[in-house]
Amino acid sequence: MYNLGLDIGSSSVKIALVDQETGASVGVVQEPETEMSMLAVTNGWAEQNPEDWWRHVCKGIDRIKEKCGVTSKDITGIGISYQMHGLVLVDDNGEVLRNSIIWCDSRAVKIGEDAFHEIGENQCSEQLLNSPANFTASKLKWVKENEPELYAKVHKFMLPGDYIAFRFTGAINSTVSGLSEGIFWDFKNDEVSDTIMKHYGFDKSLVPDIVDTFSEQCRLSSVGAGESGLTKGTPILYRAGDQPNNALSLNVFKPGEVAATGGTSGVVYAVTNSLSVKESARVNNFAHVNYRQGEVPRIGKLLCINGAGIQYRWLLNNLDVADYDEMNALASEIATGSDGVCIIPFGNGAERMLNNREIGTRIVNLNLNNHSKSHLCRAALEGIAFSFVYGMDILKSDGITLNVIRAGNDNLFRSEIFSNTVATLIGHDIEIYDTTGAIGAARAADLHKGDFELFGKRIMDNDYVMTYTPLQEKDNYQKAYDNWKKELELILNI
Repeated sequence: MYNLGLDIGSSSVKIALVDQETGASVGVVQEPETEMSMLAVTNGWAEQNPEDWWRHVCKGIDRIKEKCGVTSKDITGIGISYQMHGLVLVDDNGEVLRNSIIWCDSRAVKIGEDAFHEIGENQCSEQLLNSPANFTASKLKWVKENEPELYAKVHKFMLPGDYIAFRFTGAINSTVSGLSEGIFWDFKNDEVSDTIMKHYGFDKSLVPDIVDTFSEQCRLSSVGAGESGLTKGTPILYRAGDQPNNALSLNVFKPGEVAATGGTSGVVYAVTNSLSVKESARVNNFAHVNYRQGEVPRIGKLLCINGAGIQYRWLLNNLDVADYDEMNALASEIATGSDGVCIIPFGNGAERMLNNREIGTRIVNLNLNNHSKSHLCRAALEGIAFSFVYGMDILKSDGITLNVIRAGNDNLFRSEIFSNTVATLIGHDIEIYDTTGAIGAARAADLHKGDFELFGKRIMDNDYVMTYTPLQEKDNYQKAYDNWKKELELILNI
């Protein structure tokens, strides 16, 4: 028998099948094979039609069944991961009222900033653990202010994963983790936030029913089964936003455990049991997947680095090199510190961890007589690694402990230079795993049984690749980091 995992991204939907007995991945498909489109009516806006997500889910399920030679009766549980912070609105017939305002849409920034000041920083930090910022609640307020006739028809709001579960089952529900990512959760009182609902003028009837993250959340209806090609009554057993789910996929549940990703952007996601917040302007705080009401909290502190892999990809596209392997080989020809060349890799928009400053990419100390593309490759890898270390220092100042980092086997962490630099400067191991969010979601469909030890063993047995340990000779790395940090602070102080 198999569990099905879905990862509903903004670029594609990934679908995985996992063997229930061993936790081994049987197959993964992506739908569509090219990127999904986004609608941007105005600069800074980003919308998608939720019907498109569902259409790709259904087509992907057909493909994975055919690829793996399984039938719908072989699939006995479903787990869902999804793009965070999106807004889906339905009327009382369950019909979608408008396109989803997705995570990267910035139309509600001012609404969230105003709410932060009007509610008060202390109250936001103590109750919401965040500024309302540009999250789901602020996007719903934008609809209320700008589309009042449509807003009057709203029966429920949902997050993207909630909508997919609804299409499968006809049930409208969400999780505490999901509501917290939308800034609808009051951690101090452990309930839906009266503060945000009253401030934005929302009726609590708009909030979906709450189900446990690991539980039988709902079962497939005859309609959902017919459209998806699965069996009526199949349970949905897990649901979480993509970053908490990525941490789960790497077996990150306890304080001291940190998940890192190094794709186009970088993410550091650290688990803590503290509700204390000092960096609400630079770090987001959400209920982790194993947060349970009335128990010791499990909070995921999320720090995003926009200028990460996109910096290295820019170099790939603009240097005369074939691929990342060649770039890594060129970088390895140069000693630690890149002979003084520093790349400040923040050229992908405003950086929240830099207090929303947009400073761009800077290449400094470049000598046109002595330096080559090898120096640029090394400086780029080091600059991105230094930005991760800088972000981890912010997390430490916000009260997290750090025992181990677990990372996916993606572009940046494949680089020995990058991973050794981070491991050496933070003084902790980096464990590398070859897994995906869809595989993690499929495995998590078994966690309603409560066996987290078995879950972790399956990750180790199936996904473990290697461990980078801190190098003993740290001085050159520290000197290079201090030089990079000095250049960054000169820019920030301009």
